Amino acid sequence: MATTYKVLGQSNPAATTLTTLYTVPSATETVVSTILVSNISASAITYRIAVRPDAEAIAAKHYIAYDATLAANSNVAYTIGLTINAADVISVYASDTNGVFQAYGSEIA
Repeated sequence: MATTYKVLGQSNPAATTLTTLYTVPSATETVVSTILVSNISASAITYRIAVRPDAEAIAAKHYIAYDATLAANSNVAYTIGLTINAADVISVYASDTNGVFQAYGSEIA
């Protein structure tokens, strides 16, 4: 099994729109080491991060952050060692267009 360390996804989603940050490829497992959320504006924002197994429809149980507040011109890193399987999806959402999301980790295929 080969392990590839990489940027898994980067997104600057439209305001108030749940957006896919990363989907695990078929026949692959992924370890997400860090999810970084940045606010690139002079005003606070709120954000959400969800992990949906096998691309399930979004539900309350999938959120690891929900309407968390991020101060102006700041960032937060979730260093979590999240393990996810093929077809699992990480989705993100921000209250306006100034939320930026990045996921880093390794794919094992």
